[in-house]
Amino acid sequence: MSSGQSLLRSFLKLPMSVLVKGTAIPSNPIEDLNIDISKPIVYALPFSSKVDLLALRKQALALGLTDPFEPIELNGEKRSRFVFIASQPTLIGSDQDVPNESIALFSELLKAHETDKQLDVQVVPTTVLWGRKPGREEQAKPYLQPMNGMQKAMAVLSSGRDCMIRFSPVVSLRYMADAHGTDQSIAHKLARVARIHFSRQKLAASGPNLPNRQVLFNRLLKSQVIEQAIQDHASANNVPVEKAHKEALQIMDEIAADFSYKLVRSGDRIMTWLWNKLYQGINVSNASTVRKLAQDGHEIVYVPCHRSHMDYLLLSYVLYKEGMVPPHIAAGINLNFFPAGPIFRRGGAFFIRRSFKGNKLYSTIFREYLAELFAKGYSVEYFSEGGRSRTGRLLQAKTGMLAMTVQAMLRGLNRPVTLVPVYIGYEHVMEVSTYAKELRGKRKEKENAGQIIRTLRKLRNFGQGYVNFGEPIPLNQYLNEQAPNWTKDINPMGGEKPQWLAPAVNNLATKMMTNINDAAAANALTLCATALLASRQRALSRDSLINQIECYLALLKNVPYSSTATMPTSSALELVEHAESLDKFVIESDNLGDIISLDRDQSILMTYYRNNIIHLFALPSLVAQILIRMRKLPVETIKHNVQQLYPFLKKELFLSIKEDELEQMTDRILDELQAQKLIYVEEGIAWTNQSNTQPLMLLGRTISETLQRYSISLDLLATYPELDKTELEQKSQEIAQRLGRLHGINAPEFFDKGVFSALFSTLKEQDYLDNDGECHREKTEQLAQLLYSLLYPEVRLTIEESVHQTESPEPDISL
Repeated sequence: MSSGQSLLRSFLKLPMSVLVKGTAIPSNPIEDLNIDISKPIVYALPFSSKVDLLALRKQALALGLTDPFEPIELNGEKRSRFVFIASQPTLIGSDQDVPNESIALFSELLKAHETDKQLDVQVVPTTVLWGRKPGREEQAKPYLQPMNGMQKAMAVLSSGRDCMIRFSPVVSLRYMADAHGTDQSIAHKLARVARIHFSRQKLAASGPNLPNRQVLFNRLLKSQVIEQAIQDHASANNVPVEKAHKEALQIMDEIAADFSYKLVRSGDRIMTWLWNKLYQGINVSNASTVRKLAQDGHEIVYVPCHRSHMDYLLLSYVLYKEGMVPPHIAAGINLNFFPAGPIFRRGGAFFIRRSFKGNKLYSTIFREYLAELFAKGYSVEYFSEGGRSRTGRLLQAKTGMLAMTVQAMLRGLNRPVTLVPVYIGYEHVMEVSTYAKELRGKRKEKENAGQIIRTLRKLRNFGQGYVNFGEPIPLNQYLNEQAPNWTKDINPMGGEKPQWLAPAVNNLATKMMTNINDAAAANALTLCATALLASRQRALSRDSLINQIECYLALLKNVPYSSTATMPTSSALELVEHAESLDKFVIESDNLGDIISLDRDQSILMTYYRNNIIHLFALPSLVAQILIRMRKLPVETIKHNVQQLYPFLKKELFLSIKEDELEQMTDRILDELQAQKLIYVEEGIAWTNQSNTQPLMLLGRTISETLQRYSISLDLLATYPELDKTELEQKSQEIAQRLGRLHGINAPEFFDKGVFSALFSTLKEQDYLDNDGECHREKTEQLAQLLYSLLYPEVRLTIEESVHQTESPEPDISL
């Protein structure tokens, strides 16, 4: 580096240290991007800029990467460690050609690979973004084009605190040399590919230009579909077209977002304070997959689970921090109250009524607005459960928004659409006590400003938060599998719903919820809640609790539920200590040590957190319960019993294990239980270790309440096969409520009508009932006996008495 360049760098260093606060994306590029720091590294930047290099250098050194100003030495010669893809424009012109020095450096590096077969230079594409303002449709994007010195100075002054240094996956020059050669044309190709890469990266970080709201409304009103809907509305309601037109504008104004980048930047600072106030940390997993989708030009639809009103804020905050654009969010119209409504709207929320039924004008406008968002490239977020889960389990998905997403594809989008399931979890959900009251019959309180004030007064440390991105679902690929000829139904003007749409959307909903559960995050509180609730007295000694958490951690590690699920890296002791710090347990001491327990109110609330992860332990728990109740039996019998009961668990808990994988998974669970010395397996026979039964018993009880519900319904059906769906659900619910009172079962979902409805659906799918609702009695009785054998005697007696006290419905003898 020349003395002049060194002097300029020294001159810029002080003001940049004051004005610039950079953020690295990803935060740990060495691990996330598999950068091998033992190999030579060269940084590729989009534009020639000393300021960009200084911002990069600060982050690179902080992250343990090589200093970009340190020359790279190959074959005894020193070369620059950075390369620019375009020259810096001057005040009087713009020169965006690839600098000759860059082509020369690429060529020299490639030639070095020809002579040294062990050499592997890693090129790390790096973008330095000064602000991420998307701009308006009628304007050019500021600060996302090459800037001259004056423009760069203004960018540093205005956006220095919003500087993002984005590292991209490594390009191996060893691979390039081996696969494509080392002549100069390859160097030019590298530069062209890099330019396209940087262009896509900037779009992924800032998003498309935002429309002027009124221009958007005018564009929508000119669409033939909405024009026809206005005409139909005027005719159906016998009102002038002008009045219908005005009503359409009011609907658009009620629905449409008014995204503000300024609010997002301010919100980032506020949210950072809020999360630090509320939580000890936000854990994010698999964000790199989503960044790649955004950079590859996918239309991304985020479909998170819904635990809390915090979900809206948390996901947008995480996406912004991970270098992506906050999405447009479908929010319930109940949240459109002052002052929250206007803030949410400027943060990207668009509002949706609870029901479109009977209002064709509204449904048409909403569908066209959603299609417009997709067409313009805005990412979208909606909660398919239709509301927050009151029990901690995933709810059955509402399919309306999914159907509209698929219908938008049928309008002929010119890029792929991908659903991204998102698991959001907390160690404390602020509304959890409210949920418990609502499940006991208290009326849901309407959202209002008073609620916000009361919530803010209760702010305290709520432990950890979790955002796990699940396996994406490319809709184009999905529809190719479900409806191979779906492209024939593409119609830019919309049209009749094709016959394949409803079944394809229903299957998609199930796949989506399954992928959300696949990305679950086990944490200190959910694991401790699972263990304590499995104890009959909701209490365990500290040593027993730690031992049980060790059992869970070993299962999660050695028999992983899915590739996207996450588990704690802390020890069982550290997890228990952390859970205790959240002040949810009663801790008493005697001469033998500490006893950790839950009082009655906390027992009810803890079921919420257990239910967040109950699906992770459903199969291990079922295997454990079979062994605890039957003591000793052939492995083949265990597998057979698991196969009989698994379809019911799969439907209720959105489990992802395929039926043909069950045998192998059961073997792996048995191997792990044997490794933990909870059971013995020899010559195809498994039996319990009587000297170490507590962990196995607690593991089995995790699923025992679910089996009790199944037993109620199957025994009712076997005893009274003439019961129809409604009667079966009602009587099952009544007996479950009685069983809960008699045996102290506090789980709110234990007698939830929706759970029994899902059970009835599975009975039909598994041929226990035919299409007319007639019971296959022998098969039903066999399953009822299996379920009885897995229950504890006192519970079994209560169910038997309750079922036989139930009056069979009177037969219909009318003529």
